Amino acid sequence: MRKGSSVADFEAVNQFGEPVHLFDLLDVGPIVLFFYPRALTPG
Repeated sequence: MRKGSSVADFEAVNQFGEPVHLFDLLDVGPIVLFFYPRALTPG
């Protein structure tokens, strides 16, 4: 994935345990996604 690439819609769970869809967040405005390795793993 490169800067400016399109991403398919996906669902994740927020800090309150509620499902959130990427495309619903885009209705509010631009967003930035950060991806990182799972905690306590090499990477």
